[in-house]
Amino acid sequence: MDLKAFAKKLDRALFVEDEYKRYAYDDCALPIGFEQTISQPSLVLKMTGMLELAPDKSSKVLEIGTGSGYQTALLAEFSDSVYTVEKIKELSEKAEKRLGELGYKNIKYKIGDGSEGWIENFPYDRIIVTAAASKVPTELTNQLKAGGRMVIPVGPRNVQELLLITKDKEGQIHIHSDVNVVFVELRGKYGWTEKNQGDRFNGL
Repeated sequence: MDLKAFAKKLDRALFVEDEYKRYAYDDCALPIGFEQTISQPSLVLKMTGMLELAPDKSSKVLEIGTGSGYQTALLAEFSDSVYTVEKIKELSEKAEKRLGELGYKNIKYKIGDGSEGWIENFPYDRIIVTAAASKVPTELTNQLKAGGRMVIPVGPRNVQELLLITKDKEGQIHIHSDVNVVFVELRGKYGWTEKNQGDRFNGL
């Protein structure tokens, strides 16, 4: 089963609260509590596709922003292992319960500042960030394996650029801007503070 087919099969209603289940099959973002959202399925599919996960499912993936666990499920289905970080404890615990009930055993969970990555388990073949940063976090690019790919929305509150960041075999970083998007804030070090309103590439 390919990515698109699995995305159609995965029941999005499992990842939203009861009052929003009737909208689960619409291509729109929905609230999941704590001022967070689950992205529209088309964007989740696009971002996952941009990662170009290894066809043999050997990719080791770092996900920043577990949220409802919907994106996590797509990653886990097509990867060897997923390390997912969520700052909000209640969301992390709910997602872990949901994904456990779906039978996923290749996911590790952490509660903390996702912009700092998960240093104990790096390097990662792929990194995906599902919240908007004010700048590209240096900690994440440092944890990306040579030959790896990272997808992250970067920019101010009103609109961000969806960036594809690649690291070549020599360790050089390359950045490609894809489309404009609107995400909730990446909470923590790289959030939208006055201090962070500078070069979006953070000196990369």
